[in-house]
Amino acid sequence: MKKKILIGILISAVIVIVFYGYIYQSHRDISTEAATYSISIPELEKEFTTNDSLALLKYQDQTIELKAQITAVDIENTAIILDNKVFATFNESLPENILPGKTITIKGRFLGYDDLLDEFKIDQSSVIR
Repeated sequence: MKKKILIGILISAVIVIVFYGYIYQSHRDISTEAATYSISIPELEKEFTTNDSLALLKYQDQTIELKAQITAVDIENTAIILDNKVFATFNESLPENILPGKTITIKGRFLGYDDLLDEFKIDQSSVIR
């Protein structure tokens, strides 16, 4: 009887540990990850125009790299807009060399497409040098 109780407690402990490990996974550091996709904004638009469901499945929560021209800078929200189509936010303050009209390459986590604003959303962005 005591052996069955001990085995039940051990099995329960293992289940709790596995469940805890699954729920509380460490956060991804996008800046150190290799980009899954390196794509231009027109190519991204074409894929979403062709089949938005398939494109969303392909890119959502993936690390992507984009090269584009900065069209606007929002210092308060640490965000930039690229080619009037991509809204990219940074975790920390914006690098000093971020200026409208400059072409840069960024890497970040693709969140999705906002049809209301007609723009793609990227967060955890970093500038690739």
